[in-house]
Amino acid sequence: MIEIKNVTKTYPGQKTPALSGLSLTIGSGEFFGLLGPNGAGKTTTIKLLATLLIPDEGEIIIDGEKLTRNSLPVKRKLSMVTQEYSLRGNMTPGEMMELHGRLYQLPKKVIKERSEELLAFCGLGEHRKKICRQLSGGMKRKLMLARGLLTAPEILILDEPTVGLDPFARRQMWDLLKQLNEKGMTILLTTHYIDEAQYLCRRIALIDRGKTDRIASPAELIQEIGATAVDEFDGSHTKSSFFTEKEAALHFAEGLKNEFVIRSTTLEDVFVTRIGRKLEGK
Repeated sequence: MIEIKNVTKTYPGQKTPALSGLSLTIGSGEFFGLLGPNGAGKTTTIKLLATLLIPDEGEIIIDGEKLTRNSLPVKRKLSMVTQEYSLRGNMTPGEMMELHGRLYQLPKKVIKERSEELLAFCGLGEHRKKICRQLSGGMKRKLMLARGLLTAPEILILDEPTVGLDPFARRQMWDLLKQLNEKGMTILLTTHYIDEAQYLCRRIALIDRGKTDRIASPAELIQEIGATAVDEFDGSHTKSSFFTEKEAALHFAEGLKNEFVIRSTTLEDVFVTRIGRKLEGK
């Protein structure tokens, strides 16, 4: 279990805190998502969990123990996969896995066995002897995931794991992550792809300006604003209206003079409605 308790963090030279009393709890075995615009505090939260940053106030508890830079047994439970590629272009996947295992002082036998198992799991077994610069973007993302799993973490932290991937490669990554979660791994995901969060996460935390706006399941968040949406285009912009009952949406649409579309509400609608602005970078 991850407990983030009243965490505040302000970067040097800035007056506005990146996080301001952030609190949330992620259960063991949960697939949990963080959604928010750029600057909301997602990356800061990830860096605090990786102990790259230390909270100014508050604390982070992992399975009942406080997370600090010196709490090695606690830190070994976590593994982080960043959005930036951190692979050596002149090394093969097999060599990258071996290097990572050595850095964590894993026995050679364990490195070899787990490397073969994880590369096969990620669909990279037949590519293990290619150098990394020859791999596609999707293969590189899978290799970073395999490398992050080498130490057998209990908690996997993913920062934009599918950024830049084509739809097919994204779906392959989704399948891998769902398999890991079904085996009991706790996963924390940050993403700008809201459909990704809606599909993968059991619960979502909407955060903005360093604070939690709402925590609930995607279905609950959608139901709160209405499961049916009516989009009306007035010639210059689209206005969305939401309804709990489809019949009410149909009745509303009958009175519209402009072009309209009736559809199911999505998690993106929730985000735009609650936070008040679209994700930057989408």
